[in-house]
Amino acid sequence: MAECGASGSGSSGDSLDKSITLPPDEIFRNLENAKRFAIDIGGSLTKLAYYSTVQHKVAKVRSFDHSGKDTEQDHEPPYEISVQEEVTARLHFVKFENTYIEACLDFIKDHLVNTETKVIQATGGGAYKFKDLIEEKLQLKVDKEDVMTCLIKGCNFVLKNIPHEAFVYQKDSDPEFRFQTNHPNIFPYLLVNIGSGVSIVKVETEDRFEWIGGSSIGGGTFWGLGALLTKTKKFDELLQLASRGQHTNVDMLVQDIYGGAHETLGLSGNLIASSFGKSATADQEFSKEDMAKSLLHMISNDIGQLACLYARLHCLDRVYFGGFFIRGHPVTMRTITYSINFFSKGEVQALFLRHEGYLGAIGAFLKGAEQDNPNQYSWGENYAGSSGLMSSSPELCPTQRARSGTFDLLEMDRLERPLVNLPLLLDPSSYVPDTVDLTDDALARKYWLTCFEEALDGVVKRAVASQPGSVDAAERAEKFRQKYWNKLQTLRHQPFAYGTLTVRSLLDTREHCLNEFNFPDPYSKVKQKDNGVALKCFQRVVSALDALDWEERQLALVKGLLAGNVFDWGAKAVSDVLESDPQFGFEEAKKKLQDNSGVDVILGVFPFVRELLSRGTEVILACNSGPALNDVTYSESLIVAERIAAMDPVIHSALREERLLLVQTGSSSPCLDLSRLDKGLAVLVRERGADLVVIEGMGRAVHTNYHAALCCESLKLAVIKNSWLAERLGGQLFSVIFKYEVPAE
Repeated sequence: MAECGASGSGSSGDSLDKSITLPPDEIFRNLENAKRFAIDIGGSLTKLAYYSTVQHKVAKVRSFDHSGKDTEQDHEPPYEISVQEEVTARLHFVKFENTYIEACLDFIKDHLVNTETKVIQATGGGAYKFKDLIEEKLQLKVDKEDVMTCLIKGCNFVLKNIPHEAFVYQKDSDPEFRFQTNHPNIFPYLLVNIGSGVSIVKVETEDRFEWIGGSSIGGGTFWGLGALLTKTKKFDELLQLASRGQHTNVDMLVQDIYGGAHETLGLSGNLIASSFGKSATADQEFSKEDMAKSLLHMISNDIGQLACLYARLHCLDRVYFGGFFIRGHPVTMRTITYSINFFSKGEVQALFLRHEGYLGAIGAFLKGAEQDNPNQYSWGENYAGSSGLMSSSPELCPTQRARSGTFDLLEMDRLERPLVNLPLLLDPSSYVPDTVDLTDDALARKYWLTCFEEALDGVVKRAVASQPGSVDAAERAEKFRQKYWNKLQTLRHQPFAYGTLTVRSLLDTREHCLNEFNFPDPYSKVKQKDNGVALKCFQRVVSALDALDWEERQLALVKGLLAGNVFDWGAKAVSDVLESDPQFGFEEAKKKLQDNSGVDVILGVFPFVRELLSRGTEVILACNSGPALNDVTYSESLIVAERIAAMDPVIHSALREERLLLVQTGSSSPCLDLSRLDKGLAVLVRERGADLVVIEGMGRAVHTNYHAALCCESLKLAVIKNSWLAERLGGQLFSVIFKYEVPAE
């Protein structure tokens, strides 16, 4: 993070309240439920890690108990909904200047209620310097961990759990960050850690790594020589000087030595031939800015060439750079990238990490939590509680950002089940879930950010309506509005803040913010009512389908499969229709659409599934693990299937004989990332030898996976419920996507 270590404001702040606009409990969140700690103290920054249990509300569904009743009532909903408390695990990481360490430790001490351990894992050079202070303040024994082991563990963790963690830096691009899709196998790679010196480590597996080289010329060299040359003692001020300097005033270039003859050597005239070469012969004084820039280039080029040589020697093409020397500083990343590209002729890639500043703290925490085996779980970044790349927390006042950027936050939630690749992806290493990169596409970015802003009032209204018995629902909904609005404004100015910006990430951020303020499923009542109405129509729809001949029935099934997809409260064009005409139903949906299209689980998906079952096909029906808009969830699908089975012998026998299996996707989003699916689903797909994948819905089949290549046949179906997107794709509102693909031989 470039700004999180800015030193200028630290000297005046001897308490948290003086230095930031956010209250301390917004920085050290959920501290009262903290169970375990780790800390990484560097030369200027402290990174604190802690694990907490988070209590939040979840919407649970279950069938009504009809024992003792003759029949269920016609007006009775198909299932009951209850909101229950659930406890989940969360990792918190907070980064701040060492200036504030005592005040932060005091705040933590005052708010600690119960920890499961009497030990705090510590790494970094400052673990020795501040050992006594930590033990005195927190009453926890400091257990020092090896710095390099912690860095490697932290690096492995973020590469596995944060999809857009790594990026390349491209100087002339807008924006300059290009995020990489995580390779399914992150090993082997080279980690170049640039602290005071340089350590170069080859990482081969989770637990096997080797220090293969290094250099004494690193960040400490830049700091030390920079201080001698410029009389500037602060590292970040040196970087600021360098960003304003012109190195060619100090450095001797190839063209300065060879004149025009450099072209015969195949060299660019602008290459540096000798760092500081002009200072030996010139009588003039050089500016601090120019000297700092020359020094930064000299050290960055040296490190880049060294890293490149080691990468080539060990046949590695991925090199990750970390350490306090990087700090997200553009000039540093640009110079290292140029050096790697130049010396490797483009064969080795310089990669940087969004959360490189946290690697040591994450690794120290994992070392202390080994008995809990945290690596057996999958984790996900919680956008609601995390600061973005090169940004201060978006909740802060703009006028205070320079100062409040001192604190930087990352939160990660433990997911209920491990997530893995869909085994049917043709090439997992090149799979990109999202169809449009809003980071790249300025026009699309402007449209979708505005779209989400305009939809915010409706989401707030729906959230309040979902909890009619709650006295504070309106107040919590207003807090949700403010938080999500602030996130959207951050993304307008820094679209790269949370990795590649996509429609999926905007939807996920909204869900995270809703959960933050205890709105687990704002559409639960809508779904309950709609499912009840649809169940009453099921037998009539199926009877009508059975009366058709084969060809007519296939067309009708596809129309039905598409029909319920119209009922999407997340699409403004649809919600406008649904709000103005409450009687708008399944048949009206068919008539409304271009070419009669639409889909929903009971009147669309289940008749389609029933047809496949009748042909002898085994079916795995995968639904969202958690709620997102009005998509059916796995737990809801179980009840719906049970109710349909009671009416339909085909579904009944298929469930009993396990020819129809209902599973969860591992997702809580209207979109779908096929590289992060529930492990149980992946195992089932492999065991049953699935040879056709049907993906339905605008989020799953258009916003994501439109270009997904599978190694089996696939069918992607959706109704375009957004006029801007329809126009982009060359169609009209409510046009149909019906994309059948066969893999190339």
